Amino acid sequence: MTKAKLLIALLWAAALVLAGWTLAQLPFGEILTNLKNLRARDYFILLSANLAIILIFNLRWAVLGNAIQAPVNFFQLLLIRQAGQTVSFITPGPQFGGEPLQIFWLWRKAQLPLHKALLSLGLDRFYELWVNFSVLLLGVLLLLTSSANTTADWSTIFVVLIIVLALLTLFGALVFKQPLWLAHRLNKITHNWQAHRYLSHIKTHWNLLGDDLRTCLLHQKKRLAYAALLSVFGWIGLIGELQLILWLTDTPLTFTGFLLLFVALRLALLLPLPGGIGTMEAAVFWAFHYLNLPMESALTMIALMRLRDVMVLVFGFGCLGFIRKRTETQKAELTLKADAEKK
Repeated sequence: MTKAKLLIALLWAAALVLAGWTLAQLPFGEILTNLKNLRARDYFILLSANLAIILIFNLRWAVLGNAIQAPVNFFQLLLIRQAGQTVSFITPGPQFGGEPLQIFWLWRKAQLPLHKALLSLGLDRFYELWVNFSVLLLGVLLLLTSSANTTADWSTIFVVLIIVLALLTLFGALVFKQPLWLAHRLNKITHNWQAHRYLSHIKTHWNLLGDDLRTCLLHQKKRLAYAALLSVFGWIGLIGELQLILWLTDTPLTFTGFLLLFVALRLALLLPLPGGIGTMEAAVFWAFHYLNLPMESALTMIALMRLRDVMVLVFGFGCLGFIRKRTETQKAELTLKADAEKK
C-alpha cells in the first residue's frame, strides 16, 4: 500500500471512529421523534433552500465560463459540478478531490480546450476559496470583538486566516502578472511527466491560459463582478439555511451565538476528514454546550444537517450515474459508426 493510500485509509478510519463514538452517544428514539414532528412542508423548504444555493453557485461557474469564452450548457455544468462535489465530499480533505474529474469532463463532455477547462474550474475555485476565507475571517473578527469568551484561540485563528487569504491573493497576482515565471516553474515540476501526450505541451497550455485570463480581467469586469455578487448571494443562502435549521429545531440564538455556531461549523469542514464526519457533530456539541442550549436540539440539528447531506449526495450520485450512462452511450454510438464505416 502506498503512503497516499495509507493516509486516506487512516483518515477514513479516524472519521468513522469519531462518527461511531458520536453516534453511540445519540438517543435515536428522541431524534426520530423530533424529526417526525416536522411537517412535510418543512422538509420541502429545506430541500428548496439547498437547491437554490446549488443553482446560485452553478450560475457563478457558468458566468465565469462565459467570461473566458468557454460557455457550457447550464444543465451539463450542473451535472459536472455536482458529480465532482460528490467525489470531493467522500474524499478525505477540506472539500476537495473531484476537481481532476471535473476538468476531464469539461474537456471530454463539454469539448472545452484543456487550458479553458483548467481556467474555468480554477476561477470558480479561486472565487470560492477567497470568498469562503473572507467570510470566515469576518466571522472570527466579529467574535474577537464580541463577548464570546470561549476556549478557542480566535486571535491565532484570525492570523492563520489572514495568512491564507494573503497567499491566495499573492497566487492570483502571480498568475496575472508573472505567467511566464509560473510556466517555467510548472515546467520544472512536471518535467518527468512531459512524455505524456496530454502533458507534453503544458507550457503552451499555460501560456494560453494566461492570455485568456488577462483578456478576461481586462474586458470582462462586469461578469467577474457579477460572479463575485453571486458568491455573496450564495453565502447569504448558506447563512439563511443554517438559520432555517435552527428555526426548524426551535433553537433561537443571539447574534453572537449564531456567529459562534456558524464559524465553528465552517472551521470543522476545513479539517481533513471526509464530509466533516465527526468534526461537524463535535462543533455543534461544543457550540451548544458553550451556549447552554439543550442537547436535544443539537441532536435534531445534526440529524437535519446529515439528512441534507444525504439528499445532496443522492443528487450527486445521480449526476455521476447520468454522466457515466451518457459516456457509455457515446462509446456505443462511436463503435457502431466505426463498424458502419468499415463496411
